[in-house]
Amino acid sequence: MDEFRQRVIAYQIAMTLARSMLSQGIITEEEYRKIDTIMAEKYSLSSGSIFR
Repeated sequence: MDEFRQRVIAYQIAMTLARSMLSQGIITEEEYRKIDTIMAEKYSLSSGSIFR
């Protein structure tokens, strides 16, 4: 598996967990957006990426 694919999968897993926490009321929408930004930077995904 190439590096880009690994980064996309890791980002998607992290965001799946964050969406689950959001739907359960554990985090707020604002916190979810912050997590998204941090994870996108961590995994080097641009804001215009189709994988976000």
